[in-house]
Amino acid sequence: MPDTYPHAIIFDLDDTILDTTLSADRLWSRAAEYFADRAGVDASVFDEQMKVSRVWFWSDPDRNRAGRMDLYKARAGCVEHALKVLGASDNELATAIADWFTERRIPEMKPFDGAIEALQSLKQAGVLLGLISNGKGETQRDKVIRFGLEPLFNCIILEGEFGAGKPDRRVFDHALSELQVQPENTWMVGDNLHWEVAAPQALGMKGVWVDWRNTGLPADTDVQPDRIIQSIAELVGK
Repeated sequence: MPDTYPHAIIFDLDDTILDTTLSADRLWSRAAEYFADRAGVDASVFDEQMKVSRVWFWSDPDRNRAGRMDLYKARAGCVEHALKVLGASDNELATAIADWFTERRIPEMKPFDGAIEALQSLKQAGVLLGLISNGKGETQRDKVIRFGLEPLFNCIILEGEFGAGKPDRRVFDHALSELQVQPENTWMVGDNLHWEVAAPQALGMKGVWVDWRNTGLPADTDVQPDRIIQSIAELVGK
């Protein structure tokens, strides 16, 4: 094993391995264009308001926690909020848009460039790999299976299956136990500064932040990652 690698690396899934937000943005834009006439609003205005409404929905910790356990309801709620703001409230339309989006959601998603290859390289190098993902067990497991991730990981912990999610220390403790490694010999890699950098750092792990938006650290954060990368491909020098 190369000296630069720890004994184990634990990865987040969404916006770390998979282009979850980017693919959602693409699909929501297509939905806005497709349903704009029915909503009676301009497609670009509808698209922008749905972006604002999604930020509003997911920024609340309680809505976030409940929403990731019922993504369909969360999607309908975001659309309902957008339509209401635009003066075009229509529950039937919100349901139709949520249906349209849900049917296309997983097929629209794809791994970031070089992500799968990076995981394969790390595994071949002898690094133990773990995966911790928040969200409904069935949904997250579908992603794991669809993208052939199961053989790459020594440990997979999904919030909906395990009963707790990041930043709860129980998921990190369980991963360390499953991988049979110590915190000081382990990295956590993910895009969420609090869940995947600060929380594991508090347990003695290294926190690697995936700045896939390439925006740099927020000015108001007090979280200091041990390393910042834009893609997990950088972990193997790609």
